[in-house]
Amino acid sequence: MFTAAGSIVRGGDGRFIKAFAVNLGGGSITRAELAGIVHGLRLTWETGARKVLLQTDSAAAMSIIEKATHHHPHFTAVAEIKSWLSKDWQHVYREANVVADHLASIGHIWPIGLHVFDNPDSTLAYWLYYDIIGVQTPRAVHE
Repeated sequence: MFTAAGSIVRGGDGRFIKAFAVNLGGGSITRAELAGIVHGLRLTWETGARKVLLQTDSAAAMSIIEKATHHHPHFTAVAEIKSWLSKDWQHVYREANVVADHLASIGHIWPIGLHVFDNPDSTLAYWLYYDIIGVQTPRAVHE
């Protein structure tokens, strides 16, 4: 299965700071969710942000982050996530982020690897607006 992930870094007022899409090639949906969290935390830290609202709609990823032991197949990603979360910042988890979903979907069309965006294109601006005004988008959540 081809997988991709995406995430966005926004200011406290919802403004765009940076975003990324990453084409991971193959792997599971859970691997893509964890990779999105890893890249998102790294990008957030690199922007200088020290307060973070970490959004994910993957109950499976959250469970793995909370419970995985070093024998788990995704433990390397989990260890990196825990390392990022142990840094000196505040974080909370929340569901629903249509911008990240859009970035993951466009990650499939980009070459394999990480692609960072310093400015939103018109389609990303559309989804940013929906996130800022709080429009809820129904969706299936994969575990």
